[in-house]
Amino acid sequence: MKKPSRKVAQKLSKKAVKKVTNKAISKPIVKPQYPFNWHDLMTTDVEGAKRFYKAVVGWETAMQGPEYNVLMVGSQGMGGIAAQPEHLKGRAPFWSGYIMVKNVDKHCAAIKKAGGMVHLEPWDIPGTLRMAVVSEPSGATFNVYHPLMSNGSMKPIKRGTVGTVGWNELVTSDVAKSTTFYGKVFGWGKGRTHDMGAQFGKYQLMKIKSKDHAGMMKRPDFMPRDHWGFYFCVDGIDAGVKRITDQGGKITNGPMQVPTGDWIVNAQDPQGGHFSLMSAVK
Repeated sequence: MKKPSRKVAQKLSKKAVKKVTNKAISKPIVKPQYPFNWHDLMTTDVEGAKRFYKAVVGWETAMQGPEYNVLMVGSQGMGGIAAQPEHLKGRAPFWSGYIMVKNVDKHCAAIKKAGGMVHLEPWDIPGTLRMAVVSEPSGATFNVYHPLMSNGSMKPIKRGTVGTVGWNELVTSDVAKSTTFYGKVFGWGKGRTHDMGAQFGKYQLMKIKSKDHAGMMKRPDFMPRDHWGFYFCVDGIDAGVKRITDQGGKITNGPMQVPTGDWIVNAQDPQGGHFSLMSAVK
């Protein structure tokens, strides 16, 4: 979703907006792309990004208002593309994920208490959602939100469907601190670990309702900041790699096979946004 400027966000937070009134913080709600069930790309070239990701991942787009392009998987949205707002000018394009919660305001309070930060305080996008831009103690940013409209028309998308997000990965300067944070605030549990060697350390899997849904790894020195990364499902990694390079993107790592048997590749779009692809077949 498009973020307002800091000035606009401060104005909105002062208005009498309708707040969600749930009594307690709950664990995340199972949704199609759990734990993150919406993904935004903030970019310097909206039309160029739309062409690139349509060719590489297969997303069609549908306009929602004059400035926001919803990415479609069949008849259902999974994320969006928008121009970077003024206060982010100069920063490279980036993807960000949304965690759905029952009460945005109370989760923001819990995030602060657990050592995280709230960068844009909760505000309403009228009739759509209430959201906030936050970060964990290591500095990796993400969003929390609660819908203000019925989403009864949304049906769960089968995991692995082309165009959905198949994996969520946190690159963090402190895996132990990040693990504790997400467990305390969102109820995620620790799963198995995989040794990735001296440079990356142990890869920590995170469980939600007994299933692995995310992984955390130590940030290497060549990466400038802690961040969440997302893996988009495609129908074959080799074909995906070719589409990336044919469309002006760049491969930054891989392709490679991971312990689950899936194939992955890390890449950059032509505007500089980092993303990854995954597939059950090479």
